[in-house]
Amino acid sequence: MIRARILTGEAAEGRVLSLDEPLSFWGAFEPRTGVIIDVHHPQRGACVKGRILLMTETRGSGSAPGAIAEAIRLGTAPDAIILAEPDINLAVGAEVAAVLYGRHCLLACVTQDELAQLRRAERLRIAADGAVTVG
Repeated sequence: MIRARILTGEAAEGRVLSLDEPLSFWGAFEPRTGVIIDVHHPQRGACVKGRILLMTETRGSGSAPGAIAEAIRLGTAPDAIILAEPDINLAVGAEVAAVLYGRHCLLACVTQDELAQLRRAERLRIAADGAVTVG
């Protein structure tokens, strides 16, 4: 069993969207729709809404907290984001959304090897204690 380190959020489950490259939540993602809009991103046009988003790391700036917090508020954010590299900007945005709007997006970290295992799954469940199960 994989046990993720929960950075913020509550339990989540859903369909996996595994990204081939890092995503910037400021400029490469449309918070109003949840769609990846970066013309250079391999998953351009994919919608992250309600998904368990898997990626090694994010690409971005200090503006990411506002973008992810807005998407969480609007209900267009992923239900969870699992990374191999922790991201303080996403954690801040998710915490802001939790405090201000009472809405959550689980943010967790796993190792590179564990992320590679999770990429093969179609659906994941992440428990509040970090236990990640397929299905």
